[in-house]
Amino acid sequence: MFSKILIANRGEIAVRIIKTCRRMGIKTVVVYSEADADSMAVEMADESVFIGPPPAAESYLLADKIVEAVRLTGAEAVHPGFGFLSENASFARRLAAEGIVFIGPNPKAIEAMGDKIESKKFAAKAGVSTVPGHVGEIDDTAHAIKIAEEIGYPVMIKASAGGGGKGIRVAWNRKDVEEGFPAVKAEAKASFGDDRIFIEKFIESPRHVEIQVLGDKHGHVVHLFERECSIQRRNQKVVEEAPSPLLDAKTRKAMGDQAVALAKAVGYDSAGTVEFVAGQDRSFFFLEMNTRLQVEHPVTELITGVDLVEQMIRVAAGEPLAFGQADLKIKGWAMESRIYAEDPYRGFLPSIGRLVRYSPPAEGETVTGIVRNDAGVREGDEISMFYDPMISKLSTWGKTRDAAIDAMGRALEDFHIEGLGHNIPFLAAVMDQKRFRSGKLSTNYIKDEFPEGFAGLPPTDAQRDLMTAVALSMHRTLTRRAAPDLLRQDWIVVVGHQKRAVRVTADNGDFTVEGEGRQTRLESVDWRPGQPLFRGRCQGQDFTATVRPAAEGFIVRHRATTLHVLVLTPRSAALHEKLPPKKAADTSKMVLSPMPGLVVSIDVVAGQEVKTGEVVAVLEAMKMQNIIRAERDGVVKAVNAKSGDSVAADEVLVEFA
Repeated sequence: MFSKILIANRGEIAVRIIKTCRRMGIKTVVVYSEADADSMAVEMADESVFIGPPPAAESYLLADKIVEAVRLTGAEAVHPGFGFLSENASFARRLAAEGIVFIGPNPKAIEAMGDKIESKKFAAKAGVSTVPGHVGEIDDTAHAIKIAEEIGYPVMIKASAGGGGKGIRVAWNRKDVEEGFPAVKAEAKASFGDDRIFIEKFIESPRHVEIQVLGDKHGHVVHLFERECSIQRRNQKVVEEAPSPLLDAKTRKAMGDQAVALAKAVGYDSAGTVEFVAGQDRSFFFLEMNTRLQVEHPVTELITGVDLVEQMIRVAAGEPLAFGQADLKIKGWAMESRIYAEDPYRGFLPSIGRLVRYSPPAEGETVTGIVRNDAGVREGDEISMFYDPMISKLSTWGKTRDAAIDAMGRALEDFHIEGLGHNIPFLAAVMDQKRFRSGKLSTNYIKDEFPEGFAGLPPTDAQRDLMTAVALSMHRTLTRRAAPDLLRQDWIVVVGHQKRAVRVTADNGDFTVEGEGRQTRLESVDWRPGQPLFRGRCQGQDFTATVRPAAEGFIVRHRATTLHVLVLTPRSAALHEKLPPKKAADTSKMVLSPMPGLVVSIDVVAGQEVKTGEVVAVLEAMKMQNIIRAERDGVVKAVNAKSGDSVAADEVLVEFA
């Protein structure tokens, strides 16, 4: 077994690998860029080596820097994690030439299956059914248009070396190809150092089901069942689960057997994932293979009890697998929610910044199941514009699918982040949806269920009662401290835009709220002024709400519902109704930056006539290029930014006359 491993990665996956290495008694080295100098991974590793500026192309993607770090520290092996150099056959060969072990598949397997173009050629030769498309490199935009029109719209433009939702666009017409092809090439070059592109038919309303495979250097290959990854946004996975609610035992075996056969055919000898597109009728066919550890590997670990990172290390050291296919069983159900630094209320745009508060739920066994949080950040860390916007991966396990969903809902309630936008309310909304709980999923799920974007969910009657009780409890605590003589039983509570007359009956910190023929009991309150989380039991059910003071009253969020709640005396309520409504600022003649980022280009000049839908600017953030379009016809009055500028969210880029 190795005594020291270098981790050629950053963030959450670097921390994940360190944890397994510690348990195995293996020392670790991490490399880091300027942006990651104070990272959690650097703090946890036994040694760390600086490798360059923040852009990945100048640090994490440079094989020379990684090899130099290995030599400097005396590490015997390199674990590449996922992304960066993890599926780079040349890097694996370079390490072998230097006498360094690559903790991943052999270079031939990477070339055969890791490259999206080569994998399709190989699969076709092997008689595996694949998605119709153009297997081969594409010269330029004109060539891309020709291919797309031969295949028939819609098509998917994909980076050959892609992964993690990067370097993918769906094109519904010729214009989409004209804009999407160069954008995908640019993203592919920036993210993977490889700008080769392929195009395939985009299959509408499919399900994404993938099989985890594991092979050793002695010819053994097993599969560890499937993961359903259909809840995606912009081709990036958001919620994953294992097993899949779609598959029955027969389909599971057929899919697993096909994945194992494919892996054996290329001599696969590490952890990898064979991805399939599945129909609602349980038909499936090969899409691609990821020759690395997947982001969503925790759900497989939770249902099988197998540490995939440990197995990768043992296999790389030459050990045979200690178990066969018959030894593997599915136990319970697991869910994973990716916590992203993005603002779901602003079209899920990246939201970089500092984690002013970062308080994840407690890990381990809970009343509802098991909670696991894979993260590479701490409170005070910065989410940088240079890398993926994922903050952490929250996973839960339960005996059944419903139990795993319930555990996830409670864990999301207990997850608190301040300082930047995050998608926790959105994830909570998915967990509470009847369709999600039914298991009727597709990769169009988010587009179907949230066609106008996400603006939170309206409150249920139970949530209105809960938020009323929470606000009254907070108000009572503050009043008792500041002016106990003003405590009273009768109040008017404005919840959202609904006014309710209520009566409070207190009893040693617990109390009952009565009004409109309903009674709400609040018990076991855990809140003090200044705390952002309010915990308690409402109607006998444990809950956590996120709370903060407003100019008047309180802002209370429970799961996907956020409301402004006012606690007023009858007299104050009468006066409050006489206040004039606030008017929003008029920004109709401005093009605002929807996110913090780097200006790639400004495509208009002062005096230019612009039509609705025309490109005004291109911004880059989190390795993604975002096209900003005009929302109205007009003449450009002023341009306030230029290529290369760093801009903040809501900064005015262009003004119209």
